[in-house]
Amino acid sequence: MTSTTADHLGPDEAGPGDGRSRALVPVPDKKKQRADLARALAAKASRAALGRDRKTIAKRVTIIFAAFLVLYFGVLGAVMTRLDDNPDFVPPAPIEGGSHAINMAIGLVDREVNVHGWMPNQPMFMPGGLRDNAPNFQLGIIHAVARFSFELLDHLGRARGSSRADPDLERAAGFLQFPGDIWHIELAKSLMPTVTSDQQYRSALRALTSYNTRLAQGRAIFERRGDALAATLTRISADLGSQTALLEEHSRSRTSWMLDFEADDIFFRNKGITYAYYLLLRELGRDFEVLIDQRGLTSVWRQAVTTLRYASQLNPLVVMNARTDSVLANHLVLQGFYINRAVVQLNELVLTLSF
Repeated sequence: MTSTTADHLGPDEAGPGDGRSRALVPVPDKKKQRADLARALAAKASRAALGRDRKTIAKRVTIIFAAFLVLYFGVLGAVMTRLDDNPDFVPPAPIEGGSHAINMAIGLVDREVNVHGWMPNQPMFMPGGLRDNAPNFQLGIIHAVARFSFELLDHLGRARGSSRADPDLERAAGFLQFPGDIWHIELAKSLMPTVTSDQQYRSALRALTSYNTRLAQGRAIFERRGDALAATLTRISADLGSQTALLEEHSRSRTSWMLDFEADDIFFRNKGITYAYYLLLRELGRDFEVLIDQRGLTSVWRQAVTTLRYASQLNPLVVMNARTDSVLANHLVLQGFYINRAVVQLNELVLTLSF
């Protein structure tokens, strides 16, 4: 009896229509193919970029790493640490009916902490961690605002003869005294996370905003007396005088015909201080405009504000601390000249206001 084709096929090789399963033809795995192709292309690109021998690879890796450092710390760091000394700065959201000077203090803290980002506490691995001019400028701004907050607490923000301090001003003055270089972790004290400088300054910002809002509503005190203004100017003058003493001491003891790596720190911190005082006094003049005009001090007030503006706008490419009789510049002495001039003008205002 003649056998059929189906009789010679195995159970898995039966033809169609015989009721038995056929052999399965392998289907290519497209996902695996794409993955293999991607790996092959990546390996080819890596060999093309880095080379094949170890020397070439090491050389090219070094070049790539150096380029990354330049872009990260150089370009990105420069963008993230831009120094904002705009002399025409105005608070973006002033509280209507409040103090102009306090609106400025709020605007400065908000700009440096929230808009530009607080830089003095950035660790070294951050893009701006190796830069110090803009961080010192920010420290100077907070220093001046903190000093001004004390004058609000002691003189402007309380009634004559009253020993009661405004609670918001107490909080603001306390928070602004916090060191400016505290990051999330302070290894010198603990491995646990801690409150950062910018968090403290945001708390001060909320306290100042609360005070000025209550002031606009008539629920807080802001004394516009001559003695309160004189006391405030006396403290600001004394603070500026102490900065000039530091300038003089450093310029005498550390003169250098090349580079002084501490001179720029001092210079830009003073730049921040004079910049903040310039803006605060400009706005304080609006708060006390009537009194200043009545005492005939408008011209002297404008001169003091203008002098601080000049001091705040000094911006040398390289801060030098050469001998004063050298052909090279001494930017600390130049800065000290303007600050001393402002001190004299402020003292003249105090003398007139005291009578």
